[in-house]
Amino acid sequence: MEGLPFLPGNSFRDPTVGKYHRSHSLNYKNGYAVPKLPEVGIGGKPIVYNQLSEQELDELANFNPTLTYGQAKQAPPEDFVPGHVAWDKKVLKFNAFFKQTVHESPDEYYRVRPVDIFYYLEDDSISVVEPHVENSGMPQGKLIKRQRLPKNDQGDNWHWKDINNGVNVTFYGKIFHIVNCDEFTKNFLESEGLDVNPSEGLPTDPYIERRKEAAALRTYNTPSSFDKLKQFMELDRKVLRFYCVWDDRDNMFGEMRPFVIHYYLVDDTLEVREVHKANDGRDPFPVLIGRHKVPKDRYKVESSFPAVVMELSDNEIKEYYTPKDFKIGETVVVYGRRFLLFDCDNFTKAFYYHHFGQTEFNPVEVNEKIRDLPKMEIPPYNHFGSLEDSLQSCLSLIPQPPKKDFIKMLENDHKVLRFEAIMDSVRPEDNGRRFIISYRLADDMMTIYEPPVRNSGIIGGKFLERTRVAKPGCPPDQPVFYGPQDFYIGAVIDVFKHRFVIMDADEYVLKYMEDHKSQFPEQTIQTLRERLGQTRQEKEMIKGGPMKVRRNDGDLDILVRQVRAQLKKIAITDKTRVDEMFLRYNKDRTGFIDANNMRNLCRSLQLPVDDDVINALIAQCTTDPEGKISLEDFRKFVESS
Repeated sequence: MEGLPFLPGNSFRDPTVGKYHRSHSLNYKNGYAVPKLPEVGIGGKPIVYNQLSEQELDELANFNPTLTYGQAKQAPPEDFVPGHVAWDKKVLKFNAFFKQTVHESPDEYYRVRPVDIFYYLEDDSISVVEPHVENSGMPQGKLIKRQRLPKNDQGDNWHWKDINNGVNVTFYGKIFHIVNCDEFTKNFLESEGLDVNPSEGLPTDPYIERRKEAAALRTYNTPSSFDKLKQFMELDRKVLRFYCVWDDRDNMFGEMRPFVIHYYLVDDTLEVREVHKANDGRDPFPVLIGRHKVPKDRYKVESSFPAVVMELSDNEIKEYYTPKDFKIGETVVVYGRRFLLFDCDNFTKAFYYHHFGQTEFNPVEVNEKIRDLPKMEIPPYNHFGSLEDSLQSCLSLIPQPPKKDFIKMLENDHKVLRFEAIMDSVRPEDNGRRFIISYRLADDMMTIYEPPVRNSGIIGGKFLERTRVAKPGCPPDQPVFYGPQDFYIGAVIDVFKHRFVIMDADEYVLKYMEDHKSQFPEQTIQTLRERLGQTRQEKEMIKGGPMKVRRNDGDLDILVRQVRAQLKKIAITDKTRVDEMFLRYNKDRTGFIDANNMRNLCRSLQLPVDDDVINALIAQCTTDPEGKISLEDFRKFVESS
């Protein structure tokens, strides 16, 4: 307001000034009034004054530099160059684009229109020119003629200081995004002290690209022989298993949790299953992510795609997870969760070795430091009920029934070891009583039964209900129960203060112990062999047990015809399987199979493998004295009536 003439209407009151008093000019020092020049004027405005002393002012007034250095030489005046001459034919060029929405068109939703922005330094005018595109169907050329373009409603115009790479400029309501500039423009802006942003790429127009693809030469690819039906036939029930952890400790209350990723090769689907631990405090839901095709990036969808539902289709998702995306030691992101793969099973390793040539499968150590948990002290046994029932009241707030080993029950169902024993008692009437001890392998319980004896004066029957019997002398809170290895000829079994001496056993007991030699001492098996009076030799097994057959006249021929009919049934349903069965056992590729291969073939088909049956089959297949069967002989034998 200082340049306005002092006329009515040109004087304005400053609303920020609130003090109009005059500053004091006297101070008191040691009781005397001392004059003081005011530093602040009316309204609190500072007064500019010279703080030099009188002596310094006199020296400056008498100083004459021409007496010391002589008269200074004046530089010749520069020639005046007008602005329109200095900036004539100097133009800044920027490359930009704008998007034009296309309404009611099934082929395109928007168009990308590139333009060139010319800034004339001579008069700060701007022109926008769109380069010519062949067969675009739109009028092109000058979009905005050369003129000064308004920037806002206050009367400001666009200046070269406002234009840079990566910024949006608005000319008459249309937004232009600047992506690049030429070398002269970059050097000019940098010479004026502006930082030029890095250049960007010009986006492609999807409609123009689609037209180019339609006009390009068409190429055709032969469809792969590996179709969905073949994929189902070859890869059904083949699953890749990866062990991984989800490390969510960056978030509040996050932790590292183990998971298992199953990749189904038959349809390229994926599922993530939780690995629960005892007392982990989580709900027993086994599946975190259900089985389906999982996209690599669910949110990588073009914004122009019209979506009215939350589900994604194959038209939107272009990339799904494949086996090549999984590798030990790398992180896989599934719906925003980062899973670190640290190991896999043997089938997965074999698959990656045969298909990708990968040989290194070093597991990653992911175990974190386990915190020391307080140990729970079990109170002593109070002899109320069984030990397992009493222990459950200590392990849970609401007592639950004792848990059973269902795997052991299924494997050993209906397997009972029976022993004959006599009672060893100080009472003469009880000494020598015969009992049958049945030991159930499914739940380690035993039952004692006394066969009735006429005129003995003792009623026979069940002596002990089914129960687990603890060994004498063991503490009640840590009992040690009798096991099958404790029963042998001559063993003394103490059952609730009753002594029983094992005298004999069933033949099945000896068979079971010989089949499971690693679980029983050799001395126990030897006592049973001596007692039963036989030395058994190792024989071929059919469905888990040895077979001993006593045949009558004509049974062998009937059995051979039945085996041959079974092989013929396989040849009728699938003739290629006959060659596969032959080649499977012809591993050395000699073109022949022998009696052992024939026995293994019958065993795989659940057919009899007795020596007499195998010899009869070989005699009908070939006339070779060594018993070698060729492929042609095997085909004739199977396909003949």
